[in-house]
Amino acid sequence: MKDIIFDLGGVLIDWDPRYLYRKVFVTEKEVDWFLSNVCTQPWNTQQDAGRSFEDGIAQLEEKFPEYAFAIRFYWTRWEEMLGGEIPGTLDIFRTLKKRGYRVYALSNWSAETFEIAKAKFDFLKEFDGLMISGEEKLVKPDPQIFSRFVKKYNLQPDNCVFIDDNAANISKAADLGFETIRFAGADALQRTLVSRGIL
Repeated sequence: MKDIIFDLGGVLIDWDPRYLYRKVFVTEKEVDWFLSNVCTQPWNTQQDAGRSFEDGIAQLEEKFPEYAFAIRFYWTRWEEMLGGEIPGTLDIFRTLKKRGYRVYALSNWSAETFEIAKAKFDFLKEFDGLMISGEEKLVKPDPQIFSRFVKKYNLQPDNCVFIDDNAANISKAADLGFETIRFAGADALQRTLVSRGIL
């Protein structure tokens, strides 16, 4: 029986900074500019890799003082970036659990904001094991976090199905011997799991 590994953001949890910044800026163009030039994804990844929000925000406030108020919202109003559970995926997760699969999570996520997510999403307590990049100070697709993960939970990559929405993470996992599924919605995931004889 395979072991199942889920990514969280974009697979089980709907997270998007636009949900917050559409309340802060007037136009979508302003939101896009801010997220492409100020609070960018590479900047956010540094928090996922263990940098504190305090340090990350201080760096940006020095560079973009005119946006200091909006930069700080990335931390003080972070919960407003959460859109809830991804429709259908949680049902798949629970079906896998009921059928006896061991189900794990391996996610790029700030250790600080993951505390907020844990308080909001009870299903995070249902995993057989969970690894968060901000706690490990390593982010996917670094092979070291995959290695640390399988060692911690005594897993064999060739017996694991790794589900993620990020192409680079999927590619690296495949290189390391994991069976992979690129997430593109719950319906597609269900069909793939059925076709592979997992569901």
